[in-house]
Amino acid sequence: MGNSRGTTWSRKHMYLKTNSKEFWAFSFDEMAKYDLPASIDFIVKQTGQEEIFYVGHSQGTTIAFITFSTIPKIAERIKVFFALAPVFSIKYLRSPLIKMAYKWKSVIKFFSGNKAFLPNTAFKRLIGSKLCPLKIFRKTCRDFLFMLYGYDPKNLNMSRMDVYMSQNPAGTSFQNILHWSQLFNSSYMKAFDWGSPVLNVIHYNQTTAPLYNVTNMNVSTATWNGGKDLMADPEDTGILLSEIANHIYHKTISYYNHIDFLFGLDVYHQVYQEIIDIIQRNI
Repeated sequence: MGNSRGTTWSRKHMYLKTNSKEFWAFSFDEMAKYDLPASIDFIVKQTGQEEIFYVGHSQGTTIAFITFSTIPKIAERIKVFFALAPVFSIKYLRSPLIKMAYKWKSVIKFFSGNKAFLPNTAFKRLIGSKLCPLKIFRKTCRDFLFMLYGYDPKNLNMSRMDVYMSQNPAGTSFQNILHWSQLFNSSYMKAFDWGSPVLNVIHYNQTTAPLYNVTNMNVSTATWNGGKDLMADPEDTGILLSEIANHIYHKTISYYNHIDFLFGLDVYHQVYQEIIDIIQRNI
């Protein structure tokens, strides 16, 4: 199980200090170009398996779509790609909190110092573990989650609210958030725009950020999405699905939000059992 860089469990570097701007100069571009290939290489070498299965959720699907469509030698090692709440374009994203973050990104940049965004601090863990379980705050914490991910109260184990709120979000870089903000109102996925033709030429050898094309990916792919997902909107998902060349299975769960794929009370029966069945058929 991987931990995207910048999260609670992935904040070390061989040469850079965690509080430096250089450490935080990354987005999901670097996760797709370096981190995921390195993780897959490590797993293949350690297990001796020539092919493996990949399960991704949300941004975990984003980096996989980029990696598998741009690095063929990595794509060849994936037997089946399971994409839960897949995100590749956010033209129709409906999350109120994400839209608010987009409008206030200059303010967020000022307070983040162009470094970490929503890190898992001791203060946040205190609120999540001590305040959210209290009856007076429980509904407020729950509604915060639903404003971010979508509404589905019957499928959430409220007794675990302290765990959800003290551990999530786990943090990323401001540059990652800025990269996502560049994709608002667009049906296309592209690399991070460094803000000037000169900088883009340095990074990409062209004046504009290059587009990512899912149609270049030939990995067998199974997808699940939620009808009430505010982050992976069904319309955005529809655009993505039309571009997947080797699409072997799809399921829309009408009442699912973005985090039901992780925390939903019935997620085993709705999703995980189907993943296991597909894996067993492909061993």
